[in-house]
Formats: sequence, structure tokens, C-alpha cells
Amino acid sequence: MATRTDIEAALKNCIDPELGIDIVNLGLLRDIQITNDKVTITMTLTTPGCPLIPYFHQQIIAMTKKAAEVGTVDVVVTFEPPWSPDDMSADAKRQLTMLRG
Repeated sequence: MATRTDIEAALKNCIDPELGIDIVNLGLLRDIQITNDKVTITMTLTTPGCPLIPYFHQQIIAMTKKAAEVGTVDVVVTFEPPWSPDDMSADAKRQLTMLRG
């Protein structure tokens, strides 16, 4: 059976190609619900017009199915509450600071 921990660990491999940081540490992951063989992942994006929605959708489904034997993975995008830099982990904040130079 899939666990939230397994899925979160797998999603740490889902890297934002613009920032080079995974969606978990960026604070984009809002919720993971597991019901029988269905996983529903609720996430947000840094901006509502982000062009990476299809990329994240595909990556999240593939990585979740690889980490856990599930039949269905639904990805729900929400902007409530809106993403904030405060949502990032301390490690992600350090990485962004290093990128800025």
C-alpha cells in the first residue's frame, strides 16, 4: 500500500526545471490523499500563469506510480492559499540564495 512518506520521497525527484529545486522543498505540495488504489495530489505553483503545469502533471503521475502500486493518480492544482516564499524549506531558500550569487 502506498504511504504519504513514499510518495513525498518520490516527488523530491520532481525538479522545477527553472529553479532546479524539487516541488516538495519549494513548498508546492499541498496535500496527498490515498484511498485504496487512488492517490490525489494537491499542489500549487509559484504563479497562476506558470507554463509548467503540463510538465508537473506528467512528472507527478509518473513518479507516484513508480513509487507505489496505485491505479490512478489525480493531480489537482490550487492557488488557495497562494504560494509564498515562506512555503519553501530552509534548504530550498539556501539554494535560491546561492543561485542569486
